[in-house]
Amino acid sequence: MKLTLDALKQAGAFTGRPVEKEITWKQGDEQISATVYIRPMGYHSAMTDVMAANGRVDGVAGRIAASICDEAGHPVFTPADITGEADPERGALDGPLTIALLVAIQEVNDLGKSTSSAPKTSSGASSSSTASAEEPSPKRGKRSVSKSRSSGRNTGNDTAA
Repeated sequence: MKLTLDALKQAGAFTGRPVEKEITWKQGDEQISATVYIRPMGYHSAMTDVMAANGRVDGVAGRIAASICDEAGHPVFTPADITGEADPERGALDGPLTIALLVAIQEVNDLGKSTSSAPKTSSGASSSSTASAEEPSPKRGKRSVSKSRSSGRNTGNDTAA
């Protein structure tokens, strides 16, 4: 493929329009729902990731700010809005809302991707059977044709057969 705008467009290399999602979170005793627009990961999120790696922006706040947008794709938040630095009196974004936004971002960006056939574990444990841990490992194969552990050098201890 020749790298041109038309070729990239045909290959689906551009993120396209924001995806509409309904989110729900709990604020105290109240259940709140809202419609949000999520920009699929692309240039904006890549730039935020680079800034986060360089310590210039909080990684989670940057990811939310790069992903949450209005219907036209314009950002709704800055990372400072999310961390509370933009308005210390208002404070940081609420925890349950932050989680709801991150879940929606993940759902939009995982659409169409294949998942591993192995079940995921949250404990870090392997999903393979533990039955093999109860059995000793099989012994290694023969070390040499003669099954001898000698170096093959003549030591002068030859015996006649």
